[in-house]
Amino acid sequence: MLSAEVSLYPQKTTRASEIINESLQSLAQQGVNYQVGPISTEIHGSEEQVWSGIRSLFNKASSAGEVNMVVTFSNSAHKDQK
Repeated sequence: MLSAEVSLYPQKTTRASEIINESLQSLAQQGVNYQVGPISTEIHGSEEQVWSGIRSLFNKASSAGEVNMVVTFSNSAHKDQK
């Protein structure tokens, strides 16, 4: 299992919340488990699922313009996956 904590920051736009929400919808299409928090989103799954989800999230957001993304990866067990 792999997990990632992702924060997405659309740049030079007044539509940041909309871009983030649309980008999060791409995670659902990837079939990856994720939880949206107030500042970041946690993604959990196989390595392939997580990397694919991260790629999908970034690609969707960057299609709207410039974006910064901060990601922290972990291969340790998630507290719900003991």
